[in-house]
Amino acid sequence: MRFVDAEHLEQLVLGAGPALAALGAGAIASIRPPGAKLRSAVLHFAAGVVFSVVAVELIPDLLRIHAPLLTAVGFAVGVVTMLGVRAMLESRKAAAELSPSSTGPASGEVPMAMLLATSIDLAVDGLLLGIGFAAGVKEGRMLAFALTVELVSLAVATVSTLQKRGATRSRALKVLACLLLVFVVSAVVGTLLLAQLRGHALSLVLSFGCAALLFLVTEELLVEAHEEKETAWMTATFFAGFLLCLIIGVIG
Repeated sequence: MRFVDAEHLEQLVLGAGPALAALGAGAIASIRPPGAKLRSAVLHFAAGVVFSVVAVELIPDLLRIHAPLLTAVGFAVGVVTMLGVRAMLESRKAAAELSPSSTGPASGEVPMAMLLATSIDLAVDGLLLGIGFAAGVKEGRMLAFALTVELVSLAVATVSTLQKRGATRSRALKVLACLLLVFVVSAVVGTLLLAQLRGHALSLVLSFGCAALLFLVTEELLVEAHEEKETAWMTATFFAGFLLCLIIGVIG
């Protein structure tokens, strides 16, 4: 009996795809960092893509399963979990900033609080990819595309932050590679553990994933995108991302 069949192999390859794309984007950003407006546009686009995947792919699956109580429980647990993770990370970040040993922006020291927060975010993203494949191959592919856009933006921000703190290009990329490995491991574990879920168990997991992805859109991607002054074309990129996944979903 083979542990990884052709379908699982495709899922594992798609799980590594976002990480490889993000590493490539980080390498480019380490040489030529993008402007604030371009990064904001990418964040808007990523938010539109993720939101579209939730609306077009995951929610229809929940409606077909038709388990309202489990859907409510899973969604509530997802919201509470994401709020708890954010509160924990904000507490750690505040403690790190108040620490006498904290260093200035050009010290070259790796900001551990930021990296811890990023690692947890990436672990959750990897798990969400596993949830997407639990819903179906099409859903997993769409979510892999959505997470690729998100991880590209995250990689650019991480490399830029590390280099501003004095890290060399080589060190920044090594740190980024280690962070992306967290995503790959989480995606592999999530895919292998969740791929066989069906029925009510799937409803519980999908509703959790929907809540986590909506949190990602509203409390992370769009919040960061709005740090730059909003323009019409930046706002339009959100709808472009949504429309792209909507059309792919209709065609597929």
